[in-house]
Formats: sequence, C-alpha cells, structure tokens
Amino acid sequence: MPSLLVTNIGELVTNSSDYGPTPLGILKDAAILVESDRITWVGTAKSALTISADELVDAKDSAVIPGFVDTHTHLVFAGDRADEFEARMNGNTYDAGGIMSTVTATRTATDDELRANLQRLVGEANSSGTTTFECKSGYGLTVDDEARSLKIASEVTQETTYLGAHVIPKEFAGRPNDYVSLVIGEMLDACASYAKWIDVFCDRGAFGPDSTREILRAGIAKGLLPRLHANQLERGEGVQIAVEFDAASVDHCTYLSREDIDSLASSNTVATLLPGADFSTRSPYPNARALIDAGVNVALATDCNPGSSYTTNMPFCIALAVREMHMTPAEALAAATLGGAKALRRHDIGHITPGARADFLILNAPSYLHLAYRPGVNLINHVLTAKGK
Repeated sequence: MPSLLVTNIGELVTNSSDYGPTPLGILKDAAILVESDRITWVGTAKSALTISADELVDAKDSAVIPGFVDTHTHLVFAGDRADEFEARMNGNTYDAGGIMSTVTATRTATDDELRANLQRLVGEANSSGTTTFECKSGYGLTVDDEARSLKIASEVTQETTYLGAHVIPKEFAGRPNDYVSLVIGEMLDACASYAKWIDVFCDRGAFGPDSTREILRAGIAKGLLPRLHANQLERGEGVQIAVEFDAASVDHCTYLSREDIDSLASSNTVATLLPGADFSTRSPYPNARALIDAGVNVALATDCNPGSSYTTNMPFCIALAVREMHMTPAEALAAATLGGAKALRRHDIGHITPGARADFLILNAPSYLHLAYRPGVNLINHVLTAKGK
C-alpha cells in the first residue's frame, strides 16, 4: 500500500498519555504517517516537513480522532418494527417479546436479502465513523438460521458473536430446557466455526442465571469467548456472572447494585453502555458516572437492531452519553473508541499511535467536542479504514 501522510491536524486525539494528558492524549498541530495499513509515526506537523510520502492529505486544522469501535450490534435481520416503536412512544412498556417478530421475518428472508440489509447498515455505520464493529446472530433461533446469520456476518467483520440464547422461540414455549439443550448442542456445533464470541441475554423474559452459566460453559468449551447482555430490564445476577466468567464485556448495565459496580471495578470486564436502546425504549439510562468514578472500564455501543435501538450512529450515542448519562465529552469519546477496543480485547484499534491499525476520522470540526456540541450533524469528513477487517 502507498504511504500516506496526514498533516496540518489542528487537534489529534491519540488516546495515549504519551502524546498528551489523559484520557485523550491530545496533540495539537499534528501529523500522522501511515504505511501498509498501519500507523508508523505520530508527531507535530512541523516535524512532518521532513517526511516524504506517496500521498499527502491536508487536514486544514480540523480534528482527527480514532475510528469508532461499536462492540454491540445485531445487524443480520429482515424487516423492521416501526409499529412497535410507535406503540412505545404512545406509552407501552418495552419487553423482550418483540424480538420474535424479527425472528419470523429473518427466517423467511433469503441469504441475499439478509446480506443486502447488512451491507446497507455497514455502509451507514462506516459513513458515520465506525471502523470496527461486532455483529451478533440471534434472529434465526434455528440451527440453520443461526449458522447462516453468522456466516453472512463473518463476511464483513471478524468480531462475530453467537447469540442463539437471545430469547426462547415460540416453538419451544413451555420447554426452555429443551431449547437450551439445542443451543449448547447441535446449534453450537453448527455455529462455532463462524463465531469468535458467545453471548446470552440474561434478563427477565430471556435466560436465567443457571441457563446462562450452562450456555457460556458450552461455548467456552468450543473455543468461543464470553460476553453478556445483562441487567437491562431489572437487577439480576448477570453482571456477577460476567465477572465470574471473565467476560470481555457485559452490556446494558442499566440496573446495578453497589456490589455489581465494585465487582466490575476489580475485574477485566468492560461495562458496555447502550444509550440508543434507553432512548428508543424510554428506559432509565445507566449510571455511567458511578461506574467511571469507581474505576470501571466503560465502552459505548449502538446496540443497532430493528426493535429497541435502530441506529448505527456512534456520534448520536456519544451525544446521549454526555447529555443523559453525565459523561464528559472526553469520557464519551474514549468509551466509543478505546473503551470499545477493550471490550473486544483488541490492542490494535481505538487509538492513534505507532503500530495501530490506520483507522481514523477527519472531522468537519476543529475539536472532538463538536461531536456532543452539535448533535445530529454529520461531522465526519473522511473515514480512513485499514483493510482486512
């Protein structure tokens, strides 16, 4: 790949204390050198005057930030649930039951239809600055439909998650143990080769603590890495189970006890907050302030899905985190980039330092602050993404 020099960067967010005060490591009047899809040098624009490169990009004093890392999406599905959204806005309460309408639509869709919808959503996400994303199954809930969902997802990301344990499908009503047996047996066998992660929706209306542990153990035995949906609808054991299994991430975290927060603070498990879901379901927002003040690693993600958070836009989630969860703009940006990298246990993304993948964004703004300061405005001028995702 030809070398690329990006210079005249007014404000560079490196996410490294080597270049400036934490948490963002901001370097003013900066430049970046990219060679073979990797960042090989970061410094001042003045120092870059002696560097030759095959291609030169003038950032014109704009801000440059790491690409967003969206670690919780459900992008393989068919149909939408706009009527369900309308009902919630008219006063109905969200629960997990609406998932089955998407399951029905997904099962009847062709591979090409699922693939086309996935590509549309990936394009949306990329245009708003997402350069790495995780993608779950969970809208098939049969052996064949879960396997094909993961196979299609693996065409666009290496961060694929087996979520056969999303809800109990209608055909297993009254027989939850039989469905768990399928999830950890034939379905897992069919899906494991297409997945990196295993996830369980451990909450009211989905899977209880004992089933969650059983499913995670089975996935780990197959070489999959654990992550978890938990504590979205009520306080439960999910966060403690995530810590118990050293899960990379536990997602939602709306209802937490002091014990939950303390356990997360002393663990390697990231608390991934999904403000788009809380916005779209008119639910309480997680107490991000308490998590951050306790020293918990926090990430932000979209939870893009057709039922409870139909957005691919990470800047929107940053703005919600700042306004509704009382995160500072710096904390929110760090959570949407480096926090996401930690939630995927990746060291090559989420920061702009030598050796990292060349995933970064040039903004139509002088500072990262504008991401929350100008909500709803597309401030992404240019997305540079390394190949091989």
